[in-house]
Amino acid sequence: MSLLVDRVIAPYYQTNCWIIAPSAGSECILVDPGIAIPSLKPAIEEVLDRHSLRVGGVVITHGHLDHTFSLISKIKDFVGIDCYVHEADRDLLSFPERGMGPQSQALVAELKSSSAISEGFQEPESTFSIRDGERINLGEMSAVFHHAPGHTPGSVLVVINDEILVSGDVLFKGSIGRTDLPRGSLSDMERTLREKISTQPTDLRVLTGHGDETTIGEELRSNRYLRAAQEGRLGEG
Repeated sequence: MSLLVDRVIAPYYQTNCWIIAPSAGSECILVDPGIAIPSLKPAIEEVLDRHSLRVGGVVITHGHLDHTFSLISKIKDFVGIDCYVHEADRDLLSFPERGMGPQSQALVAELKSSSAISEGFQEPESTFSIRDGERINLGEMSAVFHHAPGHTPGSVLVVINDEILVSGDVLFKGSIGRTDLPRGSLSDMERTLREKISTQPTDLRVLTGHGDETTIGEELRSNRYLRAAQEGRLGEG
């Protein structure tokens, strides 16, 4: 039985907030609630109401602000809901500017001037660090986390019910995540693509952090960056 998948696209950076559930009327997970002013929550709630869903957990694929804003702003949209993030990116929930380039740091300064986050950022009270290979039951779904550094040190891939791979900013349709921001690593990204992406089943549906979804099989056939990583030449050119 296929999972229910919907999304809200945040107006800043067009980040996908994925909403995944076993079926309508059940408990869902949110992935990467991004930036809207003052919050992405109203748009998320519209999708939840449409499918009669309730939020059972929030998964963060990595600590960049465009994937975490509506979770860590002082609006406290998701009080009491468990949040999962890799330990290597956990500090970015409280100090997102540590992982940003100059342009994004300017955005943080702008956002902090708004009433919603005038006091800064704070990780949710129910935050849990996840490890490579860890399997967690999220309601009626099973999620396996794979540590996938490169875009950030704490980037993760999440395989849900052996049906869906949530790739965050590791893999996009026809592209990959950038590695030139603070804490990024091209060599780590190459290893992640070769060892963690290329080894996944070809029929896995891939929900990306930005843009359209794809499949592992399609990316193995057509993604030149993935091919370069498999051949050990991602840094060439």
